[in-house]
Amino acid sequence: MEGRLFDKPLNPNKLLKEQFVSNLTGSSLLEIAALSTVVPALVVLRKWSSRDNSRKDSAKKNDDQVHPVHKDWMQYFSTLGVDYLTVVLPIILVFTVLSEWAFTCAISLVVLISIYIMFERSQLHLKDGFSQLPSLRADISSYRVSVVLVTCLCILAVDFKIFPRRYAKAETYGSGIMDLGVGSFVVANALVSRQARNIASMSFKAALSSTSPLVFLGFARIISTWGVDYQVHVGEYGVHWNFFFTLAAVSILTSIVRIHPKHCGLVGLLILAGYQIWLSSGLNEYLISDKRNADIISQNKEGIYSILGYWGMFLFGVSLGFYLFVDTSSKGKNRNTQVMKIWVLAASFWFLAIIFDSYIERVSRRMCNFAYVMLVFGQNFQVLSILTLAGFASYKKNLVLEDALNQNMLGSFLLANILTGLVNLSVNTLSASSLTAFMILSVYTFTLCMVTGLAHFCGVRMKFW
Repeated sequence: MEGRLFDKPLNPNKLLKEQFVSNLTGSSLLEIAALSTVVPALVVLRKWSSRDNSRKDSAKKNDDQVHPVHKDWMQYFSTLGVDYLTVVLPIILVFTVLSEWAFTCAISLVVLISIYIMFERSQLHLKDGFSQLPSLRADISSYRVSVVLVTCLCILAVDFKIFPRRYAKAETYGSGIMDLGVGSFVVANALVSRQARNIASMSFKAALSSTSPLVFLGFARIISTWGVDYQVHVGEYGVHWNFFFTLAAVSILTSIVRIHPKHCGLVGLLILAGYQIWLSSGLNEYLISDKRNADIISQNKEGIYSILGYWGMFLFGVSLGFYLFVDTSSKGKNRNTQVMKIWVLAASFWFLAIIFDSYIERVSRRMCNFAYVMLVFGQNFQVLSILTLAGFASYKKNLVLEDALNQNMLGSFLLANILTGLVNLSVNTLSASSLTAFMILSVYTFTLCMVTGLAHFCGVRMKFW
């Protein structure tokens, strides 16, 4: 009996769960645009509804200041709870039970925002419009938090049937909302990176040291998934490769090849163009093939070759971050000009994504081709552009939820991964009813928000480098 007990697999539904997220084709670009409208629109409306709160904008404080100012714990957690109910819970609804009404939800939120803006302007409350806010730092912070929030939700939701299969990662070509996760992390990091801020480059030794946590997490994921027989979709990155290795590789390459932010855009585009030519010349057929040899490169071909695409994406993001938010020559320009640039860039990237997807090669996260890169930039700048609308209400704060997640962004993501693993090992997600799945996702996201909020309230920062 003892032998049979230990022979019992820890994850008996591993194969079924792997098949559940395999051979998918994604959703339409229009639906991705709709979902990308819902999340920032909810954040904007919540900011407007809470603008009379006296809490200071944490985006203006020094990065080393980790002790937030709060009146009392009751007020803090009640505000955090309202943030959860008005932002996170509606996102769960739209990504699950209301998925068929995603377009309706997006249009409704746009109408609400438009009505509010017209009302504000009619009150002459803001004569200067966007100029009320001196910079876009708060919006950048909100954008990065939105990326983490949606990613943390999706990594667990995808294992339940309540989460539409078209939202999950596509097998080869096509794109679901989850396909944008890794690209969004790369862009979010690029826009605020040391390179974008034109800070003196670290030595190669220091760069390796700063990247070592990502490498450690990458190996930790390999060991933990093997140890508990956790499901792994090989088609995503390969047999051993994962998200953390991709981020680490991009960071190391950027440290080795030092490029001034003024030239990063051109270099990034050249890398992307060269890589796309290589893909179109036959590399794409190799990457989407199921055949794998015994060597390490063949075993992890998707993750290794796609580094070129992600590196080009990162460098181009560095250039955009420098020119939009850092370049001293544009300090005299007001917020209106900066916001207009972001909106124009969002529309331009979406246009290019459609053109590349239609005439060059279909969007593919697996290869990180040019169409995918343009889609990632289009979707990310769309989110950022909508978040800039919060400036119409002259808010001078971030949400409590944003401050909490922003202070421990990587820590929050790691906690989400741990909770996701625990849920998958303790619950048969494939057989869970819609009600059960929704309750689990609600408890999961609530726990994530409260634990992260507690760390923020206590002034705890999980800084890995």
